[in-house]
Amino acid sequence: MTSLSLRAASRATTSRAGTRRIRQWPGRVGWTVLGWVVAIAFFLPVLWMVITAFKPESAAETWPPKFAFSPTLSEFSSAFSNIGPFLTHSALATVGSTILVLLLGIPAAYALSVYPVRRWQDGLFFFISTKMLPIVAAIGPLYVIALHTHLLDSIWLLIILYTAMNLPLAIWMIRSFMLEVPNELLEAARLDGAGRIREMGSVILPIVLPGVVSTALICVIFAWNELFLAINLTTTNAATVPMFLVGGISTEGLFIAHLSAAATIASVPVIVVGWIAQRSLVRGLAMGAIK
Repeated sequence: MTSLSLRAASRATTSRAGTRRIRQWPGRVGWTVLGWVVAIAFFLPVLWMVITAFKPESAAETWPPKFAFSPTLSEFSSAFSNIGPFLTHSALATVGSTILVLLLGIPAAYALSVYPVRRWQDGLFFFISTKMLPIVAAIGPLYVIALHTHLLDSIWLLIILYTAMNLPLAIWMIRSFMLEVPNELLEAARLDGAGRIREMGSVILPIVLPGVVSTALICVIFAWNELFLAINLTTTNAATVPMFLVGGISTEGLFIAHLSAAATIASVPVIVVGWIAQRSLVRGLAMGAIK
């Protein structure tokens, strides 16, 4: 009798679970379709840019757009012949500023999380308050300082400014990752005689490395895409890729195909870096989501 009752209860439970799955199926399909629609909507401009880059200029500016055309690499060839110095300048400014951000941000985040300094809340607020000032309000003083320090139109100026631009965000992000490190690990390291430098380098950093990688990637994207500072404080010696793209817009025309080819080339380095760091990026963004 007990066995029959258990079987009946098992069948009833399975039936209810099956009914629940059937009822939830339209909702899951709907959310899946909505997700694909949103993803395609966001990706469509990028796809259109890549397609336009393979068009001749005469076919890129037509309305309605031409979907049948003879692909050409002439615009890529033209962009490659001129974009080299701009890519070099952007790479130097981006890599240099990102390295400086990590060198300064990791110890600062350590001091604000594991060993909070006095009035650490004020320090955190000060860092984030620097992001509240509109950069256009500071461009005048920055220009005067760069002029008198002989840094105008130099890579070092961009490295310093991009470091200052990304450092507050990096400190806040890395600090949030360090707060997730279990105290038991830190106490065990201290019992083994680990100093603060060894504790940060051998215990904390391996754990928060995915978060540091995701922070570095965000800094790379911000520095690579920055235009306002570059266009106002550089001309030729440190002109970056965004300045080259802006040069494709003139009073003589927009040169849509040329601009699309140059933008495609400019997007490749960031896409490659993101693809290489995708595993660490996902792990870093997911840190702290599950306790």
